[in-house]
Amino acid sequence: MTEAAFTPRVFSGIQPSGNLHLGNYLGALKRFAEAQNQGVQTLYCMVDLHAITVWQEPADLRHATRELAAGFIASGLDPARSILFNQSQVAEHTQLAWVFNCVARMGWMQRMTQFKDKAGKNAQNASLGLFAYPALMAADILAYHATHVPVGEDQKQHLELTRDIAIKFNNDFGVDFFPITEPVIEGAATRVMSLRDGAKKMSKSDPSDMSRINLTDDADAIAKKIRKAKTDPEPLPSEAKGLEERPEARNLVNIYAALADKSVDQVMAEAGGKPFSEFKPMLADLAVDKIAPISTEMSRLMQDVTEIDRILANGADRARAIAAPILRQTYDIMGMVGPREL
Repeated sequence: MTEAAFTPRVFSGIQPSGNLHLGNYLGALKRFAEAQNQGVQTLYCMVDLHAITVWQEPADLRHATRELAAGFIASGLDPARSILFNQSQVAEHTQLAWVFNCVARMGWMQRMTQFKDKAGKNAQNASLGLFAYPALMAADILAYHATHVPVGEDQKQHLELTRDIAIKFNNDFGVDFFPITEPVIEGAATRVMSLRDGAKKMSKSDPSDMSRINLTDDADAIAKKIRKAKTDPEPLPSEAKGLEERPEARNLVNIYAALADKSVDQVMAEAGGKPFSEFKPMLADLAVDKIAPISTEMSRLMQDVTEIDRILANGADRARAIAAPILRQTYDIMGMVGPREL
């Protein structure tokens, strides 16, 4: 098998950590739904096994997993066209992760900056799962021979490790079995910053609810947060380059561009020179038009969690149909004894 023989396939996962916001929508959910129209197979996963690398209240994790599924669907993802599932229902992820624990080198894992950031000065008390997280992420991707993975900049290093693991496995066993997955990095217009500080990413952990637009906010809350978003006293510049030293203005223009499916240059052609007293109402109307229906649909979906559970179970069955033969072939390549019939 050569790399060119791999079926184009997109995989991505999101941790069910609760409180979905505009940054999650523009940076991931909206783009995932759009990928359905690109003629490639798409798999999207709620990575609940990654979530438990730090402590989770069981009831909260269960709710957050279902709410994330509702967010996917309300954002336009069609479970009939994409495969939507939660990670813990497909055992092949953890089985392949053990193989990759034996392929990856300690030095590789120790270089992962996200572990250092999350573990901090208390690394000896961090879970082994948090340390081994990148090997499970590699298994998430390679269990499906995924060729492309949409990721944010903070996950780019982990995807590079996935590529290293695939290369080492292929070299160790003299095969071209795992694809060298290509990252699809989010663009600047989908990197959403705080409404209170244009230098910080929008985050659910920010103590101020006014810093973010939650996907559960109603129309009034969305409009209020846009009106009160931090800006500077100058009107918008006439060209995009004038935004470079104005983080709050740049953030609001980027949000408008991403919601309207326009380039920043197109937005500046329409809004350049306007004071924020004119631009903010434009942005508020657009945000309400795009986000309020998602909030309404998420609320409706969460009224019937048995249907969400049915969708996830069906997605897991479809995911396993892809992953199980790949895991069996992996075992066969490595010399494991067992039935090989698919």
